[in-house]
Amino acid sequence: MAGEIISPASLLNLIAEIVEMPLNAGVFKKDCADLTRRVCLLTHLVEEIRDSKPIDSAASSSLISSENDWWSDLVAGLQAAKRLLSSAARFHARDSSDDAAKRISFQFQCITWRLEKALSNLPYNLYEISDEVGELVELARSQLRRAMQRYGSLNSKNLSRALSEPMERDAFSNVKIKAEEEKPESISETVHFSEEKKQLRKSSSISLAFYLSKDADTDRLDKMVTKNTDESKKSDKLTIPVDFLCPVSLELMKDPVIVATGQTYERAYIQRWIDCGNLTCPKTQQKLENFTLTPNYVLRSLISRWCSEHNIEQPAGYINGRSRNRGDMSVIRTLVQRLSSRSIEDRRNAVSEIRSLSKRSTDNRILIAEAGAIPVLVNLLTSEDVATQENAITCVLNLSIYDNNKELIMFAGAVTSIVQVLRAGTLEARENAAATLFSLSLADENKIIIGGSGAIPALVDLLENGTPRGKKDAATALFNLCIYQGNKGRAVRAGIVTALVKMLSDSSSHRMVDEALTILSVLASNLDAKSAIVKANTLPALISILQADQARNRENAAAILLSLCKRDTEKLVCIGRLGAVVPLMDLSKNGTERGKRKATTLLELLRKACQ
Repeated sequence: MAGEIISPASLLNLIAEIVEMPLNAGVFKKDCADLTRRVCLLTHLVEEIRDSKPIDSAASSSLISSENDWWSDLVAGLQAAKRLLSSAARFHARDSSDDAAKRISFQFQCITWRLEKALSNLPYNLYEISDEVGELVELARSQLRRAMQRYGSLNSKNLSRALSEPMERDAFSNVKIKAEEEKPESISETVHFSEEKKQLRKSSSISLAFYLSKDADTDRLDKMVTKNTDESKKSDKLTIPVDFLCPVSLELMKDPVIVATGQTYERAYIQRWIDCGNLTCPKTQQKLENFTLTPNYVLRSLISRWCSEHNIEQPAGYINGRSRNRGDMSVIRTLVQRLSSRSIEDRRNAVSEIRSLSKRSTDNRILIAEAGAIPVLVNLLTSEDVATQENAITCVLNLSIYDNNKELIMFAGAVTSIVQVLRAGTLEARENAAATLFSLSLADENKIIIGGSGAIPALVDLLENGTPRGKKDAATALFNLCIYQGNKGRAVRAGIVTALVKMLSDSSSHRMVDEALTILSVLASNLDAKSAIVKANTLPALISILQADQARNRENAAAILLSLCKRDTEKLVCIGRLGAVVPLMDLSKNGTERGKRKATTLLELLRKACQ
């Protein structure tokens, strides 16, 4: 993925190149200046990611794919921003058509949406993001959201128009980028860049629909570039028949289905279109009389035959002209039907099998959701049968790992039932309920809903009284929820500070010091939390950690102390007497960038307080 190809250091170079690009002096002057300014705000974020060490958490590691997804979106958005700014800088209204201006304007809209989406999925729990940088990220997001409102939303009408108007052969045909303008860090990046330029010139199959797709990350673009480059070596004249391409993704179909209007689409894309609440056919804009998706076996057979004749690898999902997933889908649909059986034993066995399938692969998670399992599983969360409830909450957790399923789970009203399991389920069910809330809360809009559902007091109870694994799951979920300012007060009122401070000094909870400090550093910007932390007599424990603990814990301790003391001379004098000066001096010289900043600021405040 893009996160594996582009390192934080390379991304910083890309941001620097964007910021230094000459601005358009004509029609798009404001758009270019605004986009450049917003990109510049991301510099400190990428610097902290470069310098930070990943936080070790069982719940976080199980969801590491979410890290890759947001990074892919950020990299792809910034790469597209650079190309667009180059294109816009060379745009001249007198020499260009109205359509060209509209296309550039729409591309500004697309990139704004992509960057905001990336930042909204930023997994704060995986990095040591300081409060100051967090505020910069929120500033960038709010500016991007305002820009999206000004450009207009990416609704079904806009998307349908994009589907009917594919991009030009070269979406940035006015841009002539010289090789020396790019400075890739490796040979592989050089090849990747040149191939991408060639592909944009040769192919007309990259549509705005693909550009807007949640799956349109750099990894897929790389695969498309590699595949088409290999195929072009076989035959420059070989083109895929238009009827074999999905009108939404413009990719060779692997599971073509017919909708009520008679149009054929790739199943996954049209299903997503319908799941988003659209009632019309994307291509014709006719109202869909029903949402039945009928397999187009004839077209599937033709695609398979064409691939064989031209010695082209068949789309993933085909074996000898048959869909690899078709048999799996049949089994999954049967299992989903059994979830509603009157027999308790039948339901228990079905949900157990779905739990096993949902654990194995992303493909299974997609198929299970497409089979309509999510609303039924949510209903089973309130089952009186213990085994059924445990398996159901684990299924929902596994399904939530796939990003597109998060929205379906929230739409099914799952949060209330998940919180009920968190309060009264078995230990295993409570742990998995906490992990599920963490997974769902990765989407910012869900933080608000979950925070207002009563989940936070139940998570604090698990943090205090759960098993070691349960405590870690609760800590991870609470950290993510408390990133949203409105949830900090709820957490304080639920008694989170008392539980966290106890972890700092309780020898039986020594493994949770890292998590406790991380959450306290997030809470410390809240006035109620700050007051509670001081009342709990936390300063001696923080100084002790500052003197002798691990590097990351020392940095978090310094961050908390800075939040507590920066406007309070009495507390500054107090931490000075407790022996903070020497370890702060050491941290200011030998810590990471974040640790150095916190320690240096505290030392300066201490110096002024002494004067």
